[in-house]
Amino acid sequence: MATRQEILDWCRDSLQVNMFKDYAPNGLQVEGRETVNRLATSVTASKAAIDFAVARGADMLLVHHGMFWKSEPLTITGWKKERIETLLQHQINMVGYHLPLDAHPEWGNNAQLAALLDWGLDYQCGDQNLLNIGRLNTPQTLQRLSDSMADKLQRQPVVVGDMNREIKRIAWCTGGAQGFFQTAIDEGADAYVTGEISEAQYHLANECGVAFISAGHHATERYGVKALAGAIGEVFGVEVCSFDEQNPA
Repeated sequence: MATRQEILDWCRDSLQVNMFKDYAPNGLQVEGRETVNRLATSVTASKAAIDFAVARGADMLLVHHGMFWKSEPLTITGWKKERIETLLQHQINMVGYHLPLDAHPEWGNNAQLAALLDWGLDYQCGDQNLLNIGRLNTPQTLQRLSDSMADKLQRQPVVVGDMNREIKRIAWCTGGAQGFFQTAIDEGADAYVTGEISEAQYHLANECGVAFISAGHHATERYGVKALAGAIGEVFGVEVCSFDEQNPA
């Protein structure tokens, strides 16, 4: 058992939250009970994830995508009211870490994706060092890379590029980071991997000869929150349970 504040303080320091400029609050978003025996995780604080936390008797729900974003209305109505009402009724703390969790060198989404797919990191760059530049530990064709990602991420990626090209140098950033594609090109990547694709990236990939792989926002960000929760479980001795959805986005 641990106190809510002990976990929050440890996460703040471990993730170096104060180093990031984010468009969502990092840390406690909805306050519940003071002590935590069981921790539930989910990529997103959806109603389904909250219902899972209730069913499992969790005292805290740890997520990557919380409920409060700078671009959203401030009113607590509709779906947001339903989610918050359930959390408050069951005294569940809802805690979210966004960019700090993407970037962490061990538990972060970028680091966890690289470990899953056997990529080596050379350096980080881009806005807040969120773009990763590295290499495939085993060079392979774009087709083979796509097939491997489909198998390990359980989602068929959208791939733009020459499927017979050998990929050695790779750049990646999980989630909705298609805006880093030009930087990846400038850094000499053979392929860029992220979660989403917009219309412009199709043309850029074809014209620049650098492959673009959209592997799914949810699919590329399943792993960071689980890794962070596992570390919390080891440090504080709390039970951890994880929720996942077949989100195609």
